[in-house]
Amino acid sequence: MPHVETNGIQMYYEEKGEGDPLILIMGITARGEVWEAHSDFWSQEYRCIKPDNRGVGLTDKPAGDYSSEMMADDYAGLMDALGIEKARIVGVSMGSIIAQQLCLRHPDKVQSAVLMCPWSECDRYATSVFEHMKVCKAHLDNKQFLEFVQLLIFTKPFWDNDEAYEGLVSGREDFDANPVPQPLHGLKGQAAACINHNVSDQLGNISAPCLVIGGKDDIFTPLWMGEQVAAGIPNCDTHFYDGAGHAFHWEVMDDFNPRVLEWLKAH
Repeated sequence: MPHVETNGIQMYYEEKGEGDPLILIMGITARGEVWEAHSDFWSQEYRCIKPDNRGVGLTDKPAGDYSSEMMADDYAGLMDALGIEKARIVGVSMGSIIAQQLCLRHPDKVQSAVLMCPWSECDRYATSVFEHMKVCKAHLDNKQFLEFVQLLIFTKPFWDNDEAYEGLVSGREDFDANPVPQPLHGLKGQAAACINHNVSDQLGNISAPCLVIGGKDDIFTPLWMGEQVAAGIPNCDTHFYDGAGHAFHWEVMDDFNPRVLEWLKAH
């Protein structure tokens, strides 16, 4: 299983496809393998690299608070270890704040970036959500914890769809069977990175072309957060889906996958 040493940790990653590198950065609690349904599509054009973030999966999980800057440096080191000078980046949720920091701290390494349901700073509501996530992780079993997360990220129409609902239930079973469950300290470290991320006054320094994309009915990171990020970045496109939430990339996958692929090919 491939690991690289970067920024003081061993980082695990998987790859699919050939071509120019496309680095996919997952959100809080999730492993890189969650990108599978998207990388299956994007790998027709790109070499999709799907790491496990610091604090989850087969990557090291040091105790203590992480930061979005630290996690961006993890990815810069990954690129160096793989001999990648420049890459396109797609980051979802926590992955989007890591992508922002890559754009700011390592601009020469970023060809372009897709920022999915991003934020540039947390308000009291968002901070409380991440704090409560830590409490839930400490007190719920695996299936109960994932159900809480699913309530945050999927909209009611998705829950009302029988086939989609079956997927939610089976997802909880798979999460419970995970042979390398995320430890509480790993989630706490990631949550600290999410809460303390604040680059609102730096967004104007991002020079790479960006696409901010999300769902208009996102209750986890509401629409205003994405709009704030997009307004602050000089060269930024946007697309926000009607009737979709934080997990819009699952709810409207048939549009999302080709839309992002076409944007990446143009940038």
